[in-house]
Amino acid sequence: MDYIIETLSNLIHQTAFFNLTVGNYVMICVACFFLYLAIRHGFEPLLLTPIAFGMLLVNIYPDIMLSPEEAANGVGGLLHYFYILDEWAILPSLIFMGVGAMTDFGPLIANPKSFLLGAAAQFGIFAAYFGAILLDFNDMQAAAISIIGGADGPTSIFLASKLGQTAIMGPIAVAAYSYMSLVPIIQPPFMKLFTTEKERKIKMNQLRPVSKLEKILFPIVVTIVVGLILPTTVPLVGMLMLGNLFRESGVVRQLTDTASNALMYIVVIMLGTSVGATTSAEAFLNLATLKIVALGLLAFIFGTIAGVLFGKLMCVLTGGKVNPLIGSAGVSAVPMAARVSQKVGAEADPTNFLLMHAMGPNVAGVIGTAVAAGTFMAIFGVF
Repeated sequence: MDYIIETLSNLIHQTAFFNLTVGNYVMICVACFFLYLAIRHGFEPLLLTPIAFGMLLVNIYPDIMLSPEEAANGVGGLLHYFYILDEWAILPSLIFMGVGAMTDFGPLIANPKSFLLGAAAQFGIFAAYFGAILLDFNDMQAAAISIIGGADGPTSIFLASKLGQTAIMGPIAVAAYSYMSLVPIIQPPFMKLFTTEKERKIKMNQLRPVSKLEKILFPIVVTIVVGLILPTTVPLVGMLMLGNLFRESGVVRQLTDTASNALMYIVVIMLGTSVGATTSAEAFLNLATLKIVALGLLAFIFGTIAGVLFGKLMCVLTGGKVNPLIGSAGVSAVPMAARVSQKVGAEADPTNFLLMHAMGPNVAGVIGTAVAAGTFMAIFGVF
């Protein structure tokens, strides 16, 4: 009888109820909220679902992120090995290749001025950098945090790993991906606040057709030019352009399909769950994390506003031919930010079609955020 009681007692004490803290339960609730947003409201479910579930897993069973050095048998937890691929910047680079294989750079080629809108939206990154310095983060921490302003999860992870900021990579990545998912909620109020109804109703001329040769040359030229100026961007920009070259060349359909489908989704699962698994209560529920989340939100808002304001400037300089709403798409959340520009424009005038015009700044923002990350790496002498 004593044996049965002792066995049952051991079994009961092995349950999570006896091992979890209040913080773990808070994070479990946060994970469930993210799952609700992803499933019920469709906020970037491909990203938010694995991130939220990784968050759920690590706060129920923390050992799933255990390193081999900490494990009694020398074998780490499952998601620890996924996370190593984040630290080595492998998964973010593969994500960029998949994004490139799915992206049509035609709108950007047809309207090169979109590069300026994409560049303007990067203002949020540098605003966050100086804001982080004021909040007592060191230079490298501030740089890693600032990339959240580009609303680009893979680039945020890439830069944090390159700058050796793995201790804050989890909060940075979760903040970046969360704001990517919440673009439809965060951006519209500021887009409307800084534009007039007349500006939102502006209809833009149809973009010129882009030849196949232009589309093939674009990834090659961008890789050469950006790579020569900032070699540190090659892992991201190079993979982005390689995926796009697969798409536009038309001679490697199998590679295009693999990069944009099977490989892309495998990497998203591994990256999403491992990023979510960095949000244990001990690592996430602290003042530094709250600062990072707040800085990321402010950076994203500033980036959106800067893009819209530069769009207004272009509207004036072109005699009213540019709808300022497309400037907000200069953040890197592809294609969600472009869709938001279309949605807000259609609310003002249902016959207005801004999606293709907004895609130009949107894909320019992807390149711009990668360049900003490369710039920080060059400043700090990191390769």
